[in-house]
Amino acid sequence: MSGEFKVNNAWFPYEPSKPVRQLSPIVLAYAGDAIYEVAVRQYLISLPNLRPNHLHRTATGLVSAKAQSTILAFLDPMLTDEEKDVARQGRNAKSGTIPKNADVLEYRHATAFECLIGHLYYTGQQERIQELVHSSIEYMMNRPK
Repeated sequence: MSGEFKVNNAWFPYEPSKPVRQLSPIVLAYAGDAIYEVAVRQYLISLPNLRPNHLHRTATGLVSAKAQSTILAFLDPMLTDEEKDVARQGRNAKSGTIPKNADVLEYRHATAFECLIGHLYYTGQQERIQELVHSSIEYMMNRPK
Protein backbone atom coordinates (compact mmCIF):
# COMPACT_ATOMS: atom_id res chain seq x y z
CA MET A 1 0.00 0.00 0.00
CA SER A 2 1.27 3.43 -0.88
CA GLY A 3 1.43 6.37 1.47
CA GLU A 4 1.44 8.87 -1.37
CA PHE A 5 -1.44 10.76 -2.95
CA LYS A 6 -2.34 9.66 -6.47
CA VAL A 7 -4.41 12.08 -8.52
CA ASN A 8 -6.03 9.29 -10.56
CA ASN A 9 -7.41 7.75 -7.32
CA ALA A 10 -8.91 11.01 -6.05
CA TRP A 11 -12.26 12.65 -6.67
CA PHE A 12 -10.56 15.88 -7.71
CA PRO A 13 -7.03 16.63 -8.92
CA TYR A 14 -5.96 18.79 -5.98
CA GLU A 15 -2.90 17.37 -4.30
CA PRO A 16 -2.31 18.05 -0.61
CA SER A 17 0.29 20.70 0.18
CA LYS A 18 2.63 18.11 1.69
CA PRO A 19 3.12 14.34 1.58
CA VAL A 20 0.22 12.40 3.06
CA ARG A 21 2.29 11.01 5.93
CA GLN A 22 3.07 14.59 6.98
CA LEU A 23 -0.57 15.74 7.12
CA SER A 24 -1.81 16.21 10.67
CA PRO A 25 -4.49 13.84 11.97
CA ILE A 26 -6.85 16.83 12.31
CA VAL A 27 -6.41 17.67 8.62
CA LEU A 28 -7.08 14.04 7.68
CA ALA A 29 -10.17 14.09 9.92
CA TYR A 30 -11.35 17.29 8.24
CA ALA A 31 -11.28 15.52 4.86
CA GLY A 32 -12.57 12.22 6.27
CA ASP A 33 -15.60 13.94 7.78
CA ALA A 34 -16.64 15.27 4.36
CA ILE A 35 -15.97 11.98 2.59
CA TYR A 36 -18.01 10.00 5.11
CA GLU A 37 -20.84 12.56 4.92
CA VAL A 38 -21.01 12.19 1.12
CA ALA A 39 -21.02 8.39 1.46
CA VAL A 40 -23.91 8.53 3.94
CA ARG A 41 -25.89 10.92 1.75
CA GLN A 42 -25.35 8.74 -1.29
CA TYR A 43 -26.52 5.71 0.70
CA LEU A 44 -29.65 7.52 1.91
CA ILE A 45 -30.52 8.70 -1.59
CA SER A 46 -30.39 5.06 -2.69
CA LEU A 47 -33.29 4.28 -0.33
CA PRO A 48 -36.93 4.61 -1.37
CA ASN A 49 -37.95 7.13 1.33
CA LEU A 50 -36.55 10.49 0.20
CA ARG A 51 -38.48 12.91 2.41
CA PRO A 52 -36.08 15.71 3.46
CA ASN A 53 -36.87 15.42 7.17
CA HIS A 54 -36.33 11.65 7.09
CA LEU A 55 -33.06 12.06 5.16
CA HIS A 56 -31.78 14.59 7.68
CA ARG A 57 -32.76 12.58 10.77
CA THR A 58 -31.25 9.38 9.40
CA ALA A 59 -28.08 11.13 8.26
CA THR A 60 -27.65 12.72 11.68
CA GLY A 61 -27.93 9.27 13.26
CA LEU A 62 -25.06 8.04 11.08
CA VAL A 63 -22.68 11.01 11.10
CA SER A 64 -22.95 12.26 14.69
CA ALA A 65 -19.93 11.97 16.96
CA LYS A 66 -21.82 9.37 19.02
CA ALA A 67 -22.52 7.28 15.90
CA GLN A 68 -18.95 7.57 14.61
CA SER A 69 -17.60 6.57 18.02
CA THR A 70 -19.87 3.49 17.96
CA ILE A 71 -18.73 2.72 14.41
CA LEU A 72 -15.05 2.89 15.34
CA ALA A 73 -15.60 0.38 18.17
CA PHE A 74 -17.46 -1.91 15.74
CA LEU A 75 -14.73 -1.65 13.08
CA ASP A 76 -11.78 -2.11 15.44
CA PRO A 77 -11.49 -5.91 14.98
CA MET A 78 -11.49 -5.45 11.17
CA LEU A 79 -8.75 -2.81 11.09
CA THR A 80 -5.15 -3.51 10.16
CA ASP A 81 -2.38 -2.50 12.54
CA GLU A 82 -1.61 0.49 10.31
CA GLU A 83 -5.26 1.58 10.31
CA LYS A 84 -5.43 1.23 14.10
CA ASP A 85 -2.31 3.39 14.37
CA VAL A 86 -3.86 6.09 12.14
CA ALA A 87 -7.06 5.99 14.22
CA ARG A 88 -5.02 6.23 17.44
CA GLN A 89 -3.24 9.31 16.11
CA GLY A 90 -6.62 10.84 15.26
CA ARG A 91 -8.00 10.00 18.69
CA ASN A 92 -5.03 11.59 20.44
CA ALA A 93 -4.90 14.73 18.28
CA LYS A 94 -5.81 18.00 19.93
CA SER A 95 -8.53 19.63 17.84
CA GLY A 96 -8.84 22.85 19.81
CA THR A 97 -12.63 22.67 19.78
CA ILE A 98 -15.11 21.56 22.40
CA PRO A 99 -17.85 19.18 21.26
CA LYS A 100 -21.41 20.53 21.35
CA ASN A 101 -23.49 17.37 21.19
CA ALA A 102 -21.11 14.67 22.40
CA ASP A 103 -18.89 13.95 25.34
CA VAL A 104 -15.16 14.40 24.89
CA LEU A 105 -14.43 10.66 24.55
CA GLU A 106 -17.07 10.20 21.83
CA TYR A 107 -15.72 13.26 20.04
CA ARG A 108 -12.17 11.93 20.11
CA HIS A 109 -13.25 8.54 18.79
CA ALA A 110 -15.28 10.25 16.05
CA THR A 111 -12.17 12.24 15.12
CA ALA A 112 -10.24 8.96 15.00
CA PHE A 113 -12.80 7.47 12.60
CA GLU A 114 -12.74 10.56 10.37
CA CYS A 115 -8.93 10.59 10.41
CA LEU A 116 -8.91 6.97 9.24
CA ILE A 117 -11.28 7.75 6.37
CA GLY A 118 -9.20 10.78 5.37
CA HIS A 119 -6.00 8.72 5.49
CA LEU A 120 -7.53 5.99 3.32
CA TYR A 121 -8.71 8.59 0.82
CA TYR A 122 -5.36 10.33 0.53
CA THR A 123 -3.51 7.03 0.21
CA GLY A 124 -5.78 5.95 -2.66
CA GLN A 125 -7.54 3.13 -0.84
CA GLN A 126 -11.02 3.69 -2.27
CA GLU A 127 -12.03 0.03 -2.06
CA ARG A 128 -11.10 -0.06 1.62
CA ILE A 129 -13.14 3.08 2.26
CA GLN A 130 -16.12 1.48 0.52
CA GLU A 131 -15.69 -1.73 2.54
CA LEU A 132 -15.47 0.05 5.90
CA VAL A 133 -18.23 2.57 5.16
CA HIS A 134 -20.55 -0.15 3.87
CA SER A 135 -19.93 -2.26 6.97
CA SER A 136 -20.46 0.79 9.17
CA ILE A 137 -23.74 1.80 7.61
CA GLU A 138 -25.07 -1.76 7.60
CA TYR A 139 -24.16 -2.11 11.27
CA MET A 140 -25.73 1.19 12.31
CA MET A 141 -28.91 0.68 10.26
CA ASN A 142 -29.50 -2.89 11.50
CA ARG A 143 -28.36 -2.80 15.10
CA PRO A 144 -30.96 -2.96 17.85
CA LYS A 145 -31.85 0.54 19.01
